[in-house]
Amino acid sequence: MSPTLAVFIKECRESLRDKRVLLNALVLGPLFAPLLFVGLLRFTIGRQIEQADKPLPVVVIGAERAPDLVTALKQQGMEILPPVGDIETAVREQRVALALHITDGFAEDWRAGRPAQVDIIYDSSQRDGGGQVQRLRAMLQSYSSRTGAMRLIARGLAPSSTSGLLIASRDQATPQARGALLFGMLPYFLILSSFIGGMWLAIDSTAGERERLSLEPLLINPVPRAQILLGKLYAAAGFSFISLTLGLLAFALAARLLPSRHFEMSLNVEPRVIGTILLLMLPVVFLIVISQMLVAAYARSYREAQTYVGLLQLLPLIPSVALSISPVTPQLWMYALPLIGQQLTMMRLLRGEAVAALPPALSGLVTIVAAIAAFLLVRRIYESERLAVNA
Repeated sequence: MSPTLAVFIKECRESLRDKRVLLNALVLGPLFAPLLFVGLLRFTIGRQIEQADKPLPVVVIGAERAPDLVTALKQQGMEILPPVGDIETAVREQRVALALHITDGFAEDWRAGRPAQVDIIYDSSQRDGGGQVQRLRAMLQSYSSRTGAMRLIARGLAPSSTSGLLIASRDQATPQARGALLFGMLPYFLILSSFIGGMWLAIDSTAGERERLSLEPLLINPVPRAQILLGKLYAAAGFSFISLTLGLLAFALAARLLPSRHFEMSLNVEPRVIGTILLLMLPVVFLIVISQMLVAAYARSYREAQTYVGLLQLLPLIPSVALSISPVTPQLWMYALPLIGQQLTMMRLLRGEAVAALPPALSGLVTIVAAIAAFLLVRRIYESERLAVNA
């Protein structure tokens, strides 16, 4: 048997016997983020849909001054609550969510044909305050537009004569593009699944074996150190790739559980897209695992290696957050940056856009070169006698 294959089987067998590795690498890592993400989205979307279907409770001050307005708001789904004393204090103390104050001069201004004022009293720090205010404002705007049109018609004027422009919106976003906007952090979660999948094996196969005093007997065998390193590398990369695959499939399943029909969006997770993403992420998996093994080889203990590798997995978060907060138009040179190039390509795939061969090929080539450079550094450490005794 090849020494590399023997080490690969040994590492896989030891990891499969470790319930901690199986739980973190193949269960919590790939499944926790999709379940949490979809759970929060379903709760948020469901709450918005539920609120849109329910009557809007509003405390109305001075309802007797505008009976027609109050009737129109009732017809649009507003529930009139009786007035309370010191309404501003009540709203500030969050005893009242939303209030409408019909001013004293409302009736006089209304009869004179002048704009009549109403005040919306709310607290923007309340969690559901923004949606309720927008809903009430839309009701008032609808009544105002309808009343203004009737006044113009009574004077023999067309309501459209007051508008200098006729503005028509033509949204070119596809359902896949809107879904990709919602799942903007998906590339980072996939990279994180790859980190978690191989992290425990990468740490345990170097720092862990050194603490258990089992690394030195392995290294004194008449086998090139590079073959031992490759066996460990393939085992960790295998676990990392399995975790990535499970995470991607979990997101694909989770996307189907979202009530996306209410928002006219979908996530492009066809088998062809899944296969392309897995192929695109293969060099990233090796770069991640080699970087983890490099850090674990430098660390003096298992706990120290765990700390450093935990900090290492935060590095992909920086470009992911930057691309989500401040989207940029992808340029060819951006694909030459490891991790960033893969994230840009994945977002284009999720949006349903056509992807040319050059950008992903460039990102893959650069990532492979970086992985080879990191492998040479780890190999140099493995050929050093300090690796087994550096405790």
